[in-house]
Amino acid sequence: MLKRVEWREPILVHESQPCGPVPTICDEEGIYPYVSFSETAERPVLRKLRMIAIENDWLKVTVCPDLGGKIHSIIDKASGKEILFHAGSVRPVRILPRMAFISGGIEVSFPIAHTPVQIEAVHAAAEQIGDRLYVWCGEREVRYGMHWTVEYSLGERDRFLTQRTTFTNPTSQAHAWMSWSNAALPARADSQFHFPTGRVLRHADVLEELEWSADRQYRLADFDRMQGFFWKTSDCTAFGMYTPSLGSGLYHIADPAVTPGMKLWLYGTGRHEAWAHQTAQRKESYVEIQAGPLLEQADNNKLQPGARHSHVEFWLPSTEPLDIRAISLPAPQLVELSRVPMFDWVKRDTTLPWLALLSAYDGSGSGVSGACSAPPEPESGCWPPSGMERLGEALHWAGAADADETNRSLWTYYRAVWLAAQDQMDVAIQLLQTLELDCAYALLGRLLRVLKQNYEASRVAYDSIESAAWRLHPQLFIERDLTLEAIGHSTLEERERWFKQVDALQDDGLVERKAAMLVSRGSFVEAKALLESYPFGSIHQRYERTLLWMRIHEALDTPNVEIPEHLGEDDLAIYGAYRVSEANKE
Repeated sequence: MLKRVEWREPILVHESQPCGPVPTICDEEGIYPYVSFSETAERPVLRKLRMIAIENDWLKVTVCPDLGGKIHSIIDKASGKEILFHAGSVRPVRILPRMAFISGGIEVSFPIAHTPVQIEAVHAAAEQIGDRLYVWCGEREVRYGMHWTVEYSLGERDRFLTQRTTFTNPTSQAHAWMSWSNAALPARADSQFHFPTGRVLRHADVLEELEWSADRQYRLADFDRMQGFFWKTSDCTAFGMYTPSLGSGLYHIADPAVTPGMKLWLYGTGRHEAWAHQTAQRKESYVEIQAGPLLEQADNNKLQPGARHSHVEFWLPSTEPLDIRAISLPAPQLVELSRVPMFDWVKRDTTLPWLALLSAYDGSGSGVSGACSAPPEPESGCWPPSGMERLGEALHWAGAADADETNRSLWTYYRAVWLAAQDQMDVAIQLLQTLELDCAYALLGRLLRVLKQNYEASRVAYDSIESAAWRLHPQLFIERDLTLEAIGHSTLEERERWFKQVDALQDDGLVERKAAMLVSRGSFVEAKALLESYPFGSIHQRYERTLLWMRIHEALDTPNVEIPEHLGEDDLAIYGAYRVSEANKE
C-alpha cells in the first residue's frame, strides 16, 4: 500500500544572525549572493515547516522542502525505529559556505558543499505515477543560475529509498559544480562501519593515504578524534553503518561508473564529540556516510551550457548488519527524465525584488521607458543574484530610468555589486568610485584591500562612510581594522581609538581583532590573556585564532604550545572545496 501525506510541523529553530550589510563578494567566510551568518541564538523559536511523507508497507520517508529539500526522517515500519539522526531542532553552526550548517537527515548539495539552501525553503511537488510515489524538491539556484532537482521515490514493494538527482545548465556559460548526499546517523561507541577494502584519503590533523583493511572491524570506539575518509579505490559498490545497541543502520549503493564517491565522517569518542553537540538539542554524536558523483570534496566538475547531469543512488535502511558485498544494485523503473520537474527561482525576500526588476525591464519594451519599484535598502542583505544573467542589463536600465536620484545611485551600486560577482572587478570598482553612498564605500574598501592590496585607498573608502552606525557595525569595524593592520604600525593609535568605542561588546570577531591589534602593538602577554579569557564560538575549517595564538607564543619564545579548545577552531588540516573560489569561480 502506498500513501502520501503532507503537513506543517512545529520545529524549534535557533535563528542565525547575519554577518552584516556588505555583500559576500571576496568574503573569506561567505559565498555570493547568499547572506553569511556570524552567530546562532541559544534560545529557539517555534516555526512550522512543510513536511511531505511517502510510505509503503516497509518504509516511511519524510522530506522537508523548507530545509533545502532534505530527507528529515526514515522510519523502518516493522520495528518502528528511526534510522537517521534527528537533531531535535534547527541549530546552525559555523561552516562554509554560509556559516550555517545543520545536521541530521540526508542533505543533498549543489552546486557547492554544503548546500547553501540548508536553511531555506525550496520548491517541492509530489505525485504517484503507476506503482511508485515521487517527491521532487529543487530550485534554480542563485549563484550560477542552474537548475537542480532531487527526486525521492518509493515503489510498492521497495525496501529501499531511490534518490535521483538532476542538474541542468540553461545559462550561456559553463559552471563548476559538486554534489554530495550526506546521511547523518546516530553514533554510539559500538557503531560499525561497513566500507569497502581500498585506498582511502584520511582527512584529520594531517592528510594521508592509507589502506582500509578487510581483515579488521571498524567501530566508532576505535577513533579518538574527528576525521573523514574518502575512498580512492574500492572492491565493491555498497557501504554503510550499523549500530548494534540501537538495532539500526543504513546502507548505500550506486553504480560506481556514475556515482563513485564514498565518504565517512565521524567525530570519534573523546574531546571532539562536543563538536557534534553544537548542532543538536542533546549531547548525542552522529556519523555521516556520504556519496557523490565525484571522488573527493576537493574536486569540481563543469556543466556546459545546455547540458544535463543525472545520477541515481539507493538508501537501504536495516535493523540488522548487512554484508555489503552481497547487496545487489536495484533497478527500479523510474519515470522518464523528461517528466522530472525543473523548478524556477524560489520567490524569497532575496529574489523577489530582482524578479520584479526583470519583469519591469521586460515590460519596458525597448528598455528605454518603464517603471520599476524602489531598490532594496542596502541594509537588507538583498543582493542581485549572480545567477540571473540578464540582471546586469536591467540594473543599467533602472539606473538610467528611475526618476529618483537616490534610487538611481542605489541601482548603480547594485549594478557594481552584480558586475563584481561576474568577476568584472575593475568595472565594478570604477562604478563604486563614482558613488557617494556608505554601502558603496564599504564594498569598495574591501575590494581595494583584497583584490588590489591598495590599503591606503581602502582606508580612504572606509573613512568616507558617514553613518556612525555603519562605521561601528562589527562587520565594517573588522574590515576597516584589517585594512589598518595591513598599512602598519603607523595606524596603531587610530585602531586603539576605534576599539575604545566598542569595548563593551562581546563579539567573537571584535575580540579576535582586538587581540590582533595587541599583537601589532607588541603586547603579547595582554593578547594571550585576552584570548584565554574569552569563550569563542566554534567554527569549522577556519584558523585565524589558531595562527594568532601560535604567533603570540613564538614571540614569547614558547613555541609548540597546545591550541586551547576554547578558541573554537578545529585542528583539521586545510582541505576541501566547500565553495568555488570567488577569484576563480570557473
